[in-house]
Amino acid sequence: MHTRSFARAVALTASAFWLLIPATSASAIDDIYTVPLHQDLPLTAVSDGVEHESDCPVPDSKDGWHFVLPGTRTDFVKLTVTFEPGGEQVITSFGPPSDKHAYAASDPGATLVAAEAEVTGGDVAWFNLSHACPASDTQPSSSPTPSQSTSPTPPVTTPSASESSPASPHPSSSSSAAVTPPASSTPDSQDGGALAETGAQTVSIAGAALLLLGAGAGLVVALRRKGSGQRH
Repeated sequence: MHTRSFARAVALTASAFWLLIPATSASAIDDIYTVPLHQDLPLTAVSDGVEHESDCPVPDSKDGWHFVLPGTRTDFVKLTVTFEPGGEQVITSFGPPSDKHAYAASDPGATLVAAEAEVTGGDVAWFNLSHACPASDTQPSSSPTPSQSTSPTPPVTTPSASESSPASPHPSSSSSAAVTPPASSTPDSQDGGALAETGAQTVSIAGAALLLLGAGAGLVVALRRKGSGQRH
């Protein structure tokens, strides 16, 4: 009798234990909830009211953003932030020093336009922007600008008109006359001489033709007279 009662109690305890496991898992899933950022947006890393620090674990060439959850029992599960420019970032790795702290990085001067977080544990209504770390230039240029150059610059000498090109002597009128070719050697004068010579030859031929015509006419007249005398 006692043995059966003990076995029944063990069985009931085991059943209760296995029933509690799904309930605990469902409770852990339902414990994740979404909370907004406490500060009003939009904000930049140098906006009024934003505290400035230098301990953000981001490159110095970026603006750093440090978010934190209030209380002691709440941790980040997922943080979603949106920058302009830059777009949306989803952050799932948190700390240091714990998962109550989250960090984001943006281009210098970017504006935070949206932020929300999925958290677990506790019962918080929002999360905070703890501070921002504005980008800093840690690599100043070591090369001097042209205005800082100390090397002497050789003077630039511009030659005068008389030095830049040698003076060309102006030929005198006598030398110009000596250089000018004679009129008879130019093509125009040659053509004129040829025309004159051709005209003279034409006149000579015409005169000879007239003389021949005159001689022929005189010969014809003499023959006619001689014939007339013989008939008488």
